[in-house]
Amino acid sequence: MGANPLLTSHTPAWRSRLVVALLMLAFGVMVGRAAYVQIIGNDFFQRQGQVRFARTLEMPANRGRILDRNGLILASSVPAQSIWAIPEDMDQKADRSKLQQMAKLLDMPLADVEKRLNGKNRTFVYLRRQIDEDVAKKIMDLGIEGVYQRKEYRRQYPEGEAVAHIVGFTDVEDKGQEGMERTFNAQLAGEAGSRRVLKDRLGRVIEGVGEEVPPMDGQDIHLTIDSKVQYFAWQKLRDAVTESNAKGGSVVVLDVQTGEVLALANYPSYDPNNRRNLTGEQLRNRALTDIYEPGSTIKPAMVAQALELGRVTPQTQIHVGNGRMSMGGHTISDTHSYGTLTVQGVIQKSSNVGMVKIADRMSSEEMWKNYTALGLGQKPDLPFPGIAAGRVRNYKSWRPVEKATMSYGYGLSGSLFQLARVYSVFARDGVLMPVSLVRKGAIDESGRFQPSNPEEGKRIYSSKVAREVMHMLQMVSLPGGTATRSQTVGYSVGGKTGTARKQEGRGYADRKYRASFVGVSPIESPRIVVGVMIDEPRSSIYGGIVAAPVFSDVVQQTLRILGVQPDMTVQPQVVAADDEAAKEVTP
Repeated sequence: MGANPLLTSHTPAWRSRLVVALLMLAFGVMVGRAAYVQIIGNDFFQRQGQVRFARTLEMPANRGRILDRNGLILASSVPAQSIWAIPEDMDQKADRSKLQQMAKLLDMPLADVEKRLNGKNRTFVYLRRQIDEDVAKKIMDLGIEGVYQRKEYRRQYPEGEAVAHIVGFTDVEDKGQEGMERTFNAQLAGEAGSRRVLKDRLGRVIEGVGEEVPPMDGQDIHLTIDSKVQYFAWQKLRDAVTESNAKGGSVVVLDVQTGEVLALANYPSYDPNNRRNLTGEQLRNRALTDIYEPGSTIKPAMVAQALELGRVTPQTQIHVGNGRMSMGGHTISDTHSYGTLTVQGVIQKSSNVGMVKIADRMSSEEMWKNYTALGLGQKPDLPFPGIAAGRVRNYKSWRPVEKATMSYGYGLSGSLFQLARVYSVFARDGVLMPVSLVRKGAIDESGRFQPSNPEEGKRIYSSKVAREVMHMLQMVSLPGGTATRSQTVGYSVGGKTGTARKQEGRGYADRKYRASFVGVSPIESPRIVVGVMIDEPRSSIYGGIVAAPVFSDVVQQTLRILGVQPDMTVQPQVVAADDEAAKEVTP
């Protein structure tokens, strides 16, 4: 058998040496590359590996609760799941039937699900945030490749619409957007923890690396609100706004012994658990953020100043004639011709002419100092976003006609809350108390909240003047006054009506009014101040007819909840209100 020519041929020595040299060169490159990766460029490649496979998982903190004064939960967080996906890992055509089932569980059209999956981001996309855990489990049981779940927390508001304007709400990232949720977001949110892990290409955790930082849960916030008082006030307000076909309204309830806010009710409201299609009308906390000219409800403050300065006494005679007077080209009028009234009669009948003549006995500076001392034109010291200050112009710019209108509530503005605080001065024997919306105190060893002692107030009027004004307020609710419908079974009451025209442009609307009533109960030993405002009522425009009955119901229920003993053993003196007496309009 012949030999193979390739085997018998003589191979040049340089060729063998070249092969060996190339192998050695390749080996040297590999050694150099290994040295570069392991030694010289180690930090860079470690970072690249971490970028691709190491992840820091955030461990969300449990947001603190918002509680009422009795510990009832107004807002809390419950575990929820968010569904997310890696679109590039999904076989959408093969799993279309499962996608349809998932879309149904997510309560989303299939087209919306597919739109999210076909978006620009192919490595991560949320399909639905904060869904119930049982729904998330059903989705994961479908076994769709590339679909995952993540634990989060969802905010719940058990009291719904009644406390929505106080508590507010959070967004999908659990950050406060309105109300107390926004004001105390930092305290409620706490601090999220973290966990460093290695993941595979499918996003599955392989192992943990590094130390785990546990989350720090948020703090609870204890409000001064009494949820029972709040709900009842909101319910009665809702009924009154609906029955009078009004635009909206507010109710404020203050505990005059402590300065604590027991209720801040507004209507219309919204459900913080379902915030679809919200409008600005629903979101506004009217009691704190809406300012308006108070009209006749401010008259007791002006009379108190005149009494304090010694310019009048409760029995001083004020001639109001036929109830009409001209000033600066403007006509100031009353609803009736009263002839002559005492100062307390001016309040009982709500005489505008009488108020102007009382104001004539004071200087503009004295009136201005009185309003500002009562907190008008200044933001109340409450932790609430967007709270209004109102407006009281400096007295140096007042014209005579403006001084006149200032005496019966025009030319200045304030919120319903500010007006309620003004009346707390009369209830507190002439002292203006600090107000609070969050309880001040500490948690004792048994886990119960122990409130601290109330702060000292600022004296505005003498005790004698405060008692005299309280008597005048009581006369307003008695026969012959403008608010007989404010009377309450078992409890003595007193207050003041207001029926003020609404501003429109540079003037006043002809048929738009705010009907209000602010009052105190019980008279001899005051415990609460209640303010009611109905915006643009249509069935009747008068505060004594529209707002006073709400005051009556709220007072009776609140005092019962607080355990205040009745101070009257007989029925109210007036069962059917005198509608003519209740009619009062500040032009």
